[in-house]
Amino acid sequence: MSLAVPARALAVAAHPDDVEFQCGATLAKWAAAGCEVHHLICTDGSKGTWDVDADLAALVVARQAEQRAAARALGATGEVVFLGWPDGELEAGLRQRWEVAYWIRRLRPDVVLGHDPWKRYRLHPDHRAAGWLACDGVVAARDPHFFPEQALPHHRPSALLLFEADDPDHTEAVTPEHADVKVAALLAHESQFETTMGIDLDGAAVEAERTAFRARILDELAEAGAAAGVPLAERFTRIDDR
Repeated sequence: MSLAVPARALAVAAHPDDVEFQCGATLAKWAAAGCEVHHLICTDGSKGTWDVDADLAALVVARQAEQRAAARALGATGEVVFLGWPDGELEAGLRQRWEVAYWIRRLRPDVVLGHDPWKRYRLHPDHRAAGWLACDGVVAARDPHFFPEQALPHHRPSALLLFEADDPDHTEAVTPEHADVKVAALLAHESQFETTMGIDLDGAAVEAERTAFRARILDELAEAGAAAGVPLAERFTRIDDR
């Protein structure tokens, strides 16, 4: 079932808000128990709008501020790192792997969380690439002969938890309080209300839409919990140290 609370955790995600959607309740649980939670966001989030006339430079600034606010809402006390690769153009290349390995070595997490790159029929290329980078970054960070120019001690996390998995085999049970923290963190991403949450800030039904969004998140946690015999949960594929 659930892991022992790690001393440090690093969530690697494609975009601002991906961490909160996929493992926010787990990170809220760990943070409340004293875990130092870090975020590593691979892209700049610059395509996260349906407004064809949007100021994309301003959107990048806003999304970084939202991600920092979301981390605070989770109770995270660690770093919020932005690699800044263009949204929609992330590649799982050697340069990007170098960066992820660097931050794993610098932050020294016990647990790394990331997108499952083996998910079938995944459409968004950034999610695929970020998943490979989490996996490949762990491998590079743990071997002293990868990227020796970083001049950092190699570091081997004890577990890798992959979210969005087709066949999850690991469950992190959470409580209604953790669920509420997850929702609060997601609601910090105001620029994404229309595109991912179905909330129209200018509409008359904004409060009802917020309530409906909260119910959607609780339903997802309950569905994951039911698959594992607990009331609420987030589920992952777990890869242990090997």
